[in-house]
Amino acid sequence: MTFKGTVSKGTVILPPEANLPDGTSVRIEADDKDSKANSVFARLSVLDGAIQDFPEDFAENHDHYIHGSSKRETP
Repeated sequence: MTFKGTVSKGTVILPPEANLPDGTSVRIEADDKDSKANSVFARLSVLDGAIQDFPEDFAENHDHYIHGSSKRETP
């Protein structure tokens, strides 16, 4: 049998029809759909592609572009 529940403050809450006797061995598996929807990456994915015109050396010289410091020398 399979029941779908939720976690509240570290405790798994099952629906009332899951009338399992004390001591019943259970296996808990997170629902990937719910886990991914709440992940940091999923929430930040809306920003993916938001800026299209970064300079090619932005990763190396972000301080230059953001704060105006000198560009780094690339070997």
